[in-house]
Amino acid sequence: MATQSDFLLAVHQIASERGIDSSEVLMAVEEAIVAAYKRDYEYSEDDEIKAQINEDGKFSIVVNGKDNTPQDFGRIASQTAKQVILQKVSEAEKDSMMNQIEDRIGTIEMATVQRFDGQNVIVEVGKLSAVLPPQEQIFGEILKPGNRVKVYLKEIQDSPTGGRKLIVSRSSDLMVRSLFENEVPEIASGTVEIKAISREAGYRTKVAVFSDTTGIDPIGACVGQRGMRIIAMTNELGNEKIDVIQWDPDIQKFIKNSLSPAKPITISMDEVNRSAKVIVPQEQLSLAIGKEGQNVRLAAKLTGWSIDIVADELFKDDTDDEVKDEKVTKKKVVKKTAKVTTKSKVVKKTKTVSKSKTKDLNPKSVASKSSSLKKASKDSKSKPSSKKLKSKKT
Repeated sequence: MATQSDFLLAVHQIASERGIDSSEVLMAVEEAIVAAYKRDYEYSEDDEIKAQINEDGKFSIVVNGKDNTPQDFGRIASQTAKQVILQKVSEAEKDSMMNQIEDRIGTIEMATVQRFDGQNVIVEVGKLSAVLPPQEQIFGEILKPGNRVKVYLKEIQDSPTGGRKLIVSRSSDLMVRSLFENEVPEIASGTVEIKAISREAGYRTKVAVFSDTTGIDPIGACVGQRGMRIIAMTNELGNEKIDVIQWDPDIQKFIKNSLSPAKPITISMDEVNRSAKVIVPQEQLSLAIGKEGQNVRLAAKLTGWSIDIVADELFKDDTDDEVKDEKVTKKKVVKKTAKVTTKSKVVKKTKTVSKSKTKDLNPKSVASKSSSLKKASKDSKSKPSSKKLKSKKT
């Protein structure tokens, strides 16, 4: 027979090993004894059955306030109640750990991959088993039993089979925020603030940061010297690309920054519909949109605005009709004015020529010309021809 000290010592030892209260161990033993009695003996549903345990470890079955302990119940109960006690103690241990970890919801913990349950991955966080559902996994990431990964403690859910279960995540935006808080001291201290996060787990993440402290570069603080901080976070997320962007209270500048690495030319805003039309150079159109629209999609999620990307050439084509009409009208006007000016020049020339002719026809000049012509005719008459002179000599 076990002595009082031995029984209490065993209860306290189990309680300390499992991290639960000793009263919960005693309650588990009592429930196990009642379950063993109901299994092997007849009873009515209206009967009130309880188990009482003394300090020396002796127990008795009380039915409707009367002691109804069978003579050979001790040997039978020890075989039946063993599994029930272990199950109850395990549940009490799990509840105790759940209560402890409930205060750490929203933080990152190191976990070890244990096994796979369908599409769910069962990981061990400390001594507690947690579930990593498929929607909380990073796309394309391959996990194997024994792998150690960081997980985000998302929530505690009630299990349909009873009890509670811990749900962890690796695809949540909040995991990226927690990683930045752990890796960047300026964010943990509040010097640098994370304003917004947009993420497509396994592919790319955009993080908008801001600091109102003079002398602090928020982007440089997050990237770290030689990119060591951002590289550590990228490796933890399975080589997922992380873009750190400067947040700006001016939404137009913020949209421009969010489309990095593309460099927009102009941005037209529609405040009513919260939409923006961004014009980028033709050679940066694919860069601004991203693979399968990923860059502009993350930028829209980050800013909360609908963003439409238009190439510079396409934008010109949209406005070319009006511009061409204006140019055509200008050309017509220019041609008309050119014709008018050429006509005016011809008229001026003809006028000058007529004036010059009239100037040359002065009476004095006409008289002098006529007299010279008369003299020339007289001289030609007075001189005989050479042929006549030769004939006279002969």
